[in-house]
Amino acid sequence: MGLLATEVLGHNQVGVSLAVVGNVLFHPHGVNGDELEKLLSTLEIESFPISIGGSNLLGSLMCGNSNGIAVADIATQEDIDKLTSFGDVVVMEHGVNAAGNLLVCTSKGALMSPLIPNEGINLLSDVFKVPGVSTTIAGQEILGSLIAANSNGAIVHPDVTVSEVELIKQTLDVDVMVGTVGYGSPFIGAGIVVTDSGAVVSPETTGPELNRIEDALGFI
Repeated sequence: MGLLATEVLGHNQVGVSLAVVGNVLFHPHGVNGDELEKLLSTLEIESFPISIGGSNLLGSLMCGNSNGIAVADIATQEDIDKLTSFGDVVVMEHGVNAAGNLLVCTSKGALMSPLIPNEGINLLSDVFKVPGVSTTIAGQEILGSLIAANSNGAIVHPDVTVSEVELIKQTLDVDVMVGTVGYGSPFIGAGIVVTDSGAVVSPETTGPELNRIEDALGFI
């Protein structure tokens, strides 16, 4: 359990490059050796190397929990076949497909962007086997970039509204705190990857930000 401040393949937006789905860290093929060992030691989960449609932006392109996975429609059939080993797979289509940007999913609930139609919300809730609700965060629709959550808590964009906080608390069944990552960035989800055991954050993240993250996500 703990926190690791690091880059991934030279990029500081670790939440864009990595995706935690259930008990698996999906990571680009180039992440290996000591770099991968540090990630796994911090997050305390297994790993699986993959690209989605040739892209390494896994955190933006996929989201889910141990029951199911949503993935962007750039995924190839080979990608989808690999993902089905980890749960049911939903391919998001019709231009609303950046699953990692539009969804936040834990073992308790799922937050979904207003860009996703009602039938999509119902389908994803069935696949994830958790309640799903449509909401914004800080009035914005790219939820995955604005919040990080595990089964212990959530940390969100500082401009989140009171009504949004209440909906997050009810849906994910956790307490909510506001914070930043990477020396003041409000785009929490882009700069962090979390499990119930630990978090990997962008290397510019300050001491006070790390303390806030630890508190919000139940690491202390």
